[in-house]
Amino acid sequence: MSEGTTAFTPRVFSGIQPSGGLTLGNYLGAIKRFVDMQGSGIETIYCVVDMHAITVWQDPDALRRQTRELTAGYLAAGLDPTRSILFNQSQVPEHAQLAWIFNCVARLGWMNRMTQFKDKAGKNAEKASLGLYAYPALMAADILVYHATHVPVGEDQKQHVELTRDIAAKFNHDFKTDFFPMTAPVIEGAATRVMSLRDGSKKMSKSDPSDASRINMTDDADAIAKKIRKAKTDPEPLPESVEGLKDRPEARNLVNIYAALSGDTVADVMAQVGGKPFGEFKPLLADLAVEKLAPISSEMARYMRDPAEIDRILKDGAGRARAIASPVVQKTYEIVGMVGA
Repeated sequence: MSEGTTAFTPRVFSGIQPSGGLTLGNYLGAIKRFVDMQGSGIETIYCVVDMHAITVWQDPDALRRQTRELTAGYLAAGLDPTRSILFNQSQVPEHAQLAWIFNCVARLGWMNRMTQFKDKAGKNAEKASLGLYAYPALMAADILVYHATHVPVGEDQKQHVELTRDIAAKFNHDFKTDFFPMTAPVIEGAATRVMSLRDGSKKMSKSDPSDASRINMTDDADAIAKKIRKAKTDPEPLPESVEGLKDRPEARNLVNIYAALSGDTVADVMAQVGGKPFGEFKPLLADLAVEKLAPISSEMARYMRDPAEIDRILKDGAGRARAIASPVVQKTYEIVGMVGA
């Protein structure tokens, strides 16, 4: 437990955008960790953040399909909607209500330091949506509307959790209260940042034009094995030790993936496969990836054949989420001075 959260009930919150094309990176960097956490004894709340998705243009039909596909991915990977709360963000209006309060707490200077806005807006920042600029305030609301104490995130989202802490601290200071917790980011595991199978210096991404650069969570066993076998490597065998992976990004990426899928540490994996040529290591990794991922792919397909069941799960989760979020927003309004709160 981090300093500043001891007065709050431990609670985990995290979410993923339904922007289409779940990859191995999403699974190892987020969903697998979500599933592991639901057995920790701490309350877990997981969200499909569809309001974040529309900060850039989304085709409405595609957004609906992708929201259900991400939910199917959560469920197929082992997220249990009776043990965790699972919902899509737009069904819980308290996220947007608290985000407006935080828009009035956060400072422009803080938003201007957010590197993700610069990355996503690129050279046409003037044409980016206001939603994309204010995205971090909504993310802070996502977390703090549940008084979440811990947020599992990738390294690229750590800055947003730090901003969440800044917003909570300023709100508490301005209104002389201790209402919001200082949320702690949880960044751990061998493959929190999974890299491209074609370029070990780049993050695995659904937007990469080469399908061979990623393993999609909808890939069948044959496609998974083929992509692993064709993954880019250098000509040397695997090094004998972890230290030898330092300047070999493709080798390091494949070893990290093996470690994350197997549940072993990178050091344990290197003790098993150090010194092996890639012609021996890749089949081992392919077999492991098929064993772990192919059942998820087939289970996702089963869920997608029953969208009404997915919608039922999301609606039920939204009701449970609102039971937590609504009193937090009401108390926030009262603290701020809203009449009728």
